Amino acid sequence: MKKIATVLVISLAMVGAHTATAQIQKGNLMVGAGLANFDLGLQKGASVGVDLHPRIGYFLADNVAIGALVNFGFNYAKSRGTNINYGINAFSRYYFAKKEVDLIKHAYLFVEGNVGLDGKNTIVTDKPNSATNGLGLGIGPGVAYFLTPNIGLEALAKYNGIVGFGTNSTAHALNVEIGFQIYLTGRKAKAIYKEATGEVKQKVREMEQEKND
Repeated sequence: MKKIATVLVISLAMVGAHTATAQIQKGNLMVGAGLANFDLGLQKGASVGVDLHPRIGYFLADNVAIGALVNFGFNYAKSRGTNINYGINAFSRYYFAKKEVDLIKHAYLFVEGNVGLDGKNTIVTDKPNSATNGLGLGIGPGVAYFLTPNIGLEALAKYNGIVGFGTNSTAHALNVEIGFQIYLTGRKAKAIYKEATGEVKQKVREMEQEKND
């Protein structure tokens, strides 16, 4: 495990001749997550909840990534009951990495769209529950700021809609998401995978040896 941690630290902390645009080139990977609708319910009667959106993507071409996006969230308020959101989507993202659209140094605009299966259920005590399940669609602009060539902080404003069946045939919302992504070159990702599988195989061999002894 120490070897895996070492490879991860090196891959995240490397700062040298590389630029941020090198991390959004063909063959690279991105993995991370975002938070939306975060509420601690600090005020009386306020809601408590959060939406979690983990992602993993692969750059098919320079500035163009596709991947998988999972949605899971809940929100509870005594007056409105409990809302539960869930889904799994395919997403695509395009980065505007040209100098003429740069906001500030190391920051890049992007646009993201997704399509998949989503659901939204509302549970209210002593009242009929409501639900919408079906085709999920989302699109919106965002900005990624690279703290290092491998780590980007993100802000994303996105429209999300569901068209399907249930007590309501449609549901929609506009969400603001804050999160991060880790960008790895294909070579670094393969090195991490190789180190991880090597560690697992070594542990298996040690366990088998202990059993034989």
